[in-house]
Amino acid sequence: MKAQRLMTITVLALTLLASFVPVPAAAQGRSDAPAGQMTWAVHVSLSPVWFDPAEHTGIITLMMVLYAVHDAMVKPMPGNPMAPSLAESWTVAKDGLSYEFVLRKGVVFHNGDALTAEDVKFSFERYKGAAAKLLKEKVVAVEIVDPFRVRFRRKKPWANCMKFFDRPGSGAGSIGPKNYVEKVGYEGFKKAPIGAGPYKLTSFNPGVDLVLDAHDRYWRKTPAVKRLVWKVVSEDLTRLAMLKRGEVDVAYSLRGPLGEEVTRTPGLKLMSTVVSGTMLPVILEYPSVSA
Repeated sequence: MKAQRLMTITVLALTLLASFVPVPAAAQGRSDAPAGQMTWAVHVSLSPVWFDPAEHTGIITLMMVLYAVHDAMVKPMPGNPMAPSLAESWTVAKDGLSYEFVLRKGVVFHNGDALTAEDVKFSFERYKGAAAKLLKEKVVAVEIVDPFRVRFRRKKPWANCMKFFDRPGSGAGSIGPKNYVEKVGYEGFKKAPIGAGPYKLTSFNPGVDLVLDAHDRYWRKTPAVKRLVWKVVSEDLTRLAMLKRGEVDVAYSLRGPLGEEVTRTPGLKLMSTVVSGTMLPVILEYPSVSA
């Protein structure tokens, strides 16, 4: 990986994690088995609360962890801001009062448990993160139609319903394993999270590093890189120095003169991402101040 180092100026550059195409995993012994290690220098201190989508705080930064460890009903993908994921399809009732999701069969969590409608219902009902109050007010009930079909019923039509299932603004669409969470408890889950995403957590040293290994049964496609190591490096200059020395493959948030230095360094590549979002005008009223 050292031969082709990548660098990004924002925390949203998760192409490695989000761009897998939906093809079935091959049998053991395949030639495309994950290999190698990629080391990232990240500019933020990683928090255990980021491991549990049920406690999504509403900030974008934690998505770097959630996209790796967990998967969602639907999520943004290249060319499709609301692509089917754990839910392979969904329908809306004519009266707009219910959404029915058909779950993808063959999805397994990192511990081998199969994902079913029970996990979807459980994950939604335990969600207490960003917009949880609004969601619980809007949804009357979550009904299990069959093991791979779940229905969300609402009090009245709500045009923004799907926006809460496609991330990154909410963790309500991310699904965790019901049996495992009930066994270890909420705090135990944050210490040893189990998800259905492309990577599983191997080790975590708070303030130091996070190690993730490929989930070789990930439904979309087995990741090409076997191990991801995220090192917490708060100083911009240190991240740049580590990148130039070949100690890391990716360095986040190198801006201004540091970004220009990357462009002048042979073997390094500066990459930016375009963040989509809706901007609303905000009017601030300040109290009058007299001399």
